[in-house]
Amino acid sequence: MKVIQLYTNEKKLIEKATQGDRKAQRRLYDKHAGKMLSVCRQYISPIETAEEIMLNGFFKVFTKLETFNHEGSFEGWVRRIMIRECLNFLRKKDPFKWSSEIDEGKFEDEPEEEAEDVPLDQIQQCIDQLPDGYKSVFVMYVIDGLKHHEIATMLGISENTSKSQFRKARLLLQEEINEIKKKRYEA
Repeated sequence: MKVIQLYTNEKKLIEKATQGDRKAQRRLYDKHAGKMLSVCRQYISPIETAEEIMLNGFFKVFTKLETFNHEGSFEGWVRRIMIRECLNFLRKKDPFKWSSEIDEGKFEDEPEEEAEDVPLDQIQQCIDQLPDGYKSVFVMYVIDGLKHHEIATMLGISENTSKSQFRKARLLLQEEINEIKKKRYEA
């Protein structure tokens, strides 16, 4: 028996999904859900809450699908929606508290600690422990590759506040990684 792939062209799949074709919507969901859960998980823990946010994001994707204009990648468009959903959830949960004080001297010429010998799951735990404001800016900058002016616009903060939050997040992560390494070498 020969299996025929339905709607292999993503543009056709999107067109069908826009028209309410449930099979096309399901195929788009199946294609992108894994990556989008990873995006949500970077911002939200535990995983069950990240899954819920991802599902809400896909609901928004399918209700706003007609606004996708095929400029840029569909995955990038969906990713932006997921990021906004995560940020909206975090704002509702506990509004971000931003610290605009920057002690520039503390951050100049910091030695960069290598995290190569620290397991990825431990690094993720360290990121999860960051305050929501620090964590969001850190993930947006490092993982999502956004510039500070883009982060500032999305979060409604100044560019300097974005930079400050990133620096403080990085400093806290470096301290945690140093503690992990210290415990490992003492054992």
